Amino acid sequence: MKITVDCRMLDSSGIGVYLRGCLPWFLQSGHDFLLLGKAEQLQSFSQKNACEIIECNTGPFSLKELFFFPSKISRIINETDAYFTPFFNVPCCIEIPVYTVIHDIIFPDMPELISRAGLAARMWFYRRAYIKSKKIFTVSEFSKSRIEYHLGKEKPVIVTHSAIRPQFINYRLGHSGIAKKKTVVFIGNIKKHKGLDCLLEAFQTAVSGGLPHKLIIIGSRENFRSRDKAVLSKINSLGEETVSFTGLITDDRLMELVSSAELLVQPSLYEGFCLPPLEALTLGTSVLISDIPVLKEIYSVFPVSFFKAGDSSDLKEKMTTLLSSGIPPVELSDELLSKYTFEKTAAVIMREIEG
Repeated sequence: MKITVDCRMLDSSGIGVYLRGCLPWFLQSGHDFLLLGKAEQLQSFSQKNACEIIECNTGPFSLKELFFFPSKISRIINETDAYFTPFFNVPCCIEIPVYTVIHDIIFPDMPELISRAGLAARMWFYRRAYIKSKKIFTVSEFSKSRIEYHLGKEKPVIVTHSAIRPQFINYRLGHSGIAKKKTVVFIGNIKKHKGLDCLLEAFQTAVSGGLPHKLIIIGSRENFRSRDKAVLSKINSLGEETVSFTGLITDDRLMELVSSAELLVQPSLYEGFCLPPLEALTLGTSVLISDIPVLKEIYSVFPVSFFKAGDSSDLKEKMTTLLSSGIPPVELSDELLSKYTFEKTAAVIMREIEG
């Protein structure tokens, strides 16, 4: 069997992590593969495995992808047996069975995040992917239930979790006994559903009450927009000595900051899976997360603490209690290492494509 894998989003954040995690296991499955994307990015995979690479610079979700996808490339794709994409973008002219990944369906669930026109456009893409797909993969039971609610139950929706990357495990094993600093970390962007405003309000109250810690936002301040003035105001009132942004950083720097922090706080109001708490636990850092359904689903089996989503007072109380109690490093348990792995995820995807 020969399978085309759309690798054009290999260097993106969440989608790229999922694809980079699965791809090595795909290539060990015994099938032949056609990798679609930038040849330079894919060379490391082709050097270790017998697979074909086809250069493609057509952007995902672009008009060219929808209506004018290169015919030469589509002919080569249609000579393979299946087309897998790690997101819900599907080029025109694909005539073989299509398998897509819808990580979440946040926009119809939280329409306040986007304009009515933006919501209509995204729903068009969701529905198009649903219609064109033979099977759909997603990363949690929560996301599966929301996909079925908004798009229907006619197509199979299969849960294939996201997972921890091996370099996080290797970093932990190579940096045992790392010293903890009086820092709290947040990983994510400033979109409303990430809950950063709730964390800032809680942190501001805690600092006023004598909390000596610093909040490190792993992300870029430049990503803020004019409508985020309220969030910026909170940050400015705390000052750079209390809240700082890392900007874009390498994985090594990310692992260094998370492993040396006393606590990771994930105050999300909506997620499809949410990988940062799993990364933090793997690196030995305690985790405080909101009690939204998907985080309860994914993390209840692990040693994490929950607070009431959107409640800055409860977040402040839970955060200060944890930080004042002297948190021991999280043990690197067998359950933590084996619960979510890309080997398992890739195996499910391959089995479904084969079947």
